Amino acid sequence: MDLLIKNAKLKEGGAYVDIAVENGVFQAVEQSIAGNGCKEIDAGGNLVVPPFIDPHVHLDAVLSVGDPQFNNTGTLLEGIRIWGERKKTLTKEVIVDNAVEAVKWEVANGVQQIRTHADTTDPTLTTVEALLEVKEAVKDIADVQIVAFPQDGIFTSKDGAPLMEKAMQMGVDVVGGIPHNEFTREDGVADVEFAFELAEKYDALIDIHVDETGDDQSRFVEVMAKLAIETGMGSRVTASHATSMHNFNNDYAFKLIGILKRSNMNVITNPFDNSVLQNRTDGYPRRRGHTRVDELDARGVNVSIGHDSIMDPWYPMGKGSMLQAANLLMHTAHMSGYDQIHRLFEMITDNTAVTMNTADKYGIEKGKPANFSILDTDTVFDALRLNSECLYVVREGRIISEAVPAKRKVIHDGYEHDIDFKLKK
Repeated sequence: MDLLIKNAKLKEGGAYVDIAVENGVFQAVEQSIAGNGCKEIDAGGNLVVPPFIDPHVHLDAVLSVGDPQFNNTGTLLEGIRIWGERKKTLTKEVIVDNAVEAVKWEVANGVQQIRTHADTTDPTLTTVEALLEVKEAVKDIADVQIVAFPQDGIFTSKDGAPLMEKAMQMGVDVVGGIPHNEFTREDGVADVEFAFELAEKYDALIDIHVDETGDDQSRFVEVMAKLAIETGMGSRVTASHATSMHNFNNDYAFKLIGILKRSNMNVITNPFDNSVLQNRTDGYPRRRGHTRVDELDARGVNVSIGHDSIMDPWYPMGKGSMLQAANLLMHTAHMSGYDQIHRLFEMITDNTAVTMNTADKYGIEKGKPANFSILDTDTVFDALRLNSECLYVVREGRIISEAVPAKRKVIHDGYEHDIDFKLKK
């Protein structure tokens, strides 16, 4: 036995357990395990959870906010324009350095699986080459999936389709798309069809930026669902954003969600970017800029939460915390019910492992890779409320990140009072 975790909670309200790790896998999860010359960590009754997962982030653009200028309108289209300007002078070295740093931020926040999008509309495919290098560079701390992502559209230029295929040949993992950014509805449908054909050819997953707009006539997610049913690829297919669904009339939305459930597709919502970028033309009242998370979840569609941007032309803030993303979605999706808060936690853990197609190796169970975090809390509720620190992040039995939470004292009535923002029991 190489590592022993004592006094852990695997779920709030559950009994304390000990967790033994040997040769990078979970050896035992039992009520009491005796140590024998191994490294031992006392979890102190805190939650021990499988890794957080970020299924949607643009590592080729992270940490670039203000370069070459700030997005002052806060719109998706201005972000795309600024990114287009930045690409002209972007080097592989800059992409790699920024992306590796952002991965470290996410790892410190308990993330060990990441799906990133690589812009394939640059004829040099520098972003693809850079992120393939990043994937290799960080493999000891995180697993990275790369999506061939046609930021400007597949059919908005004659090179769009061949560049996508070249990216797949270079070794990316997932086929992307962006149908709502094509010139016409017909090209948008062709965008989705091309993605499915390419994924079948290369036996790849599919993750399409779809209907990332407030336009209630943008309905390409229905095309994805139809093809997912026809091809039987549903569990390998993901619709990212799908924000126009928020603005659909309720009769159509009800029908569509039923089709999505039948297709077995996944949906990713991105609270940071969606809340900032969408519905900018509404004026007042302003609709919430995300998909129908609560309705999708209630009807059995697998929903996950992504970070999307970390300090880039589309979103100026962020620190790679999936707990922070889930906390924001709780507010904007009106999911503050006790059970709903726990569902949000699943949207950054178990649900997302399904989206990433990695569920078979995910979880704290005997024989699975010993990847987990020890949180500075004993409840899911407080994990989201406090954006809890990851005291330890462990990968294949190795400690890859540690944190020491801040200590606070308030001097009142002549006494020092320790403050930890937790309800006293």
